[in-house]
Amino acid sequence: MKNFSLVILALALVLSFSAVFVVQEGEKAIVLLFSKVQKDDSDNAVVYGPGLHLKVPFFSQVRRLDARIQTLDGAPDRFVTSEKKDLIVDSYVKWRINDFSAFYLRARGDKQYAETLLKQKVNNGLRTNFGSRTIREIVSGERSELMEEALVQASESAQELGIEVLDVRVKQINLPQEVSSSIFQRMRAERTAVAKEHRSEGQEKAETIRAEVDRRVTVMLADAERNARTVRGEGDANAAAIYANAYSKDAEFFSFVRSLEAYKNTFKDKQDVMVLSPDSDFFNYMKGSKAQ
Repeated sequence: MKNFSLVILALALVLSFSAVFVVQEGEKAIVLLFSKVQKDDSDNAVVYGPGLHLKVPFFSQVRRLDARIQTLDGAPDRFVTSEKKDLIVDSYVKWRINDFSAFYLRARGDKQYAETLLKQKVNNGLRTNFGSRTIREIVSGERSELMEEALVQASESAQELGIEVLDVRVKQINLPQEVSSSIFQRMRAERTAVAKEHRSEGQEKAETIRAEVDRRVTVMLADAERNARTVRGEGDANAAAIYANAYSKDAEFFSFVRSLEAYKNTFKDKQDVMVLSPDSDFFNYMKGSKAQ
């Protein structure tokens, strides 16, 4: 009897544990009864929130799903504009489960599989919006409108997955690497041409300024030389007039003074050697009565 009681107690414990399940905070759960989603009288799936719940033991299976807001941020994709030009677009999507039964049936309750399907639907909406606009329209003024339209299209297409799309954002828009390289090369060539043009204009202006300065310097030097010659000529004329006036007053004394200056300039260096005839006029004031 005692063993039978123990068996009954063990079965009761197993039944109690199999009939109870716990849903953690941030999760919601659905219960499968004979592989079918358990529904209420209104034919809506019964969704269990966080807490302790009961289920039919052994025949029920609990599928816990993350009820928090999720972020889908995959690799950038290539899109084509209305100008048939490629763009590399990096975007992200904020989403959450709003129909747990549809999510389990359509996406198999697998988050990665659901994000793969959602990514395709979002990209289809973005591809439509990018394909109807030019690069200038996308970059300059219609980026917000583009994201709003993509959000509407993604929300409509994601309803069948039991997913609510909260936001679609374009983080970055770039040109493909090969296109970017060619654009950078063209921009570099254009900037180089502009720089060369500016340098040539600067050199032309520098040569003009230098030539003008050289011309002014030449004119100033010529004027200075002319003025110097004029002053020198006037000085020579005044000196000649003074000499002539002095000579006319006392020619003999003037000749004597000039001879003394000549002697002084000639014999100021003791190493000088002069070869002259004794009766040379140079020594007139050193001999005879004139010397006395």
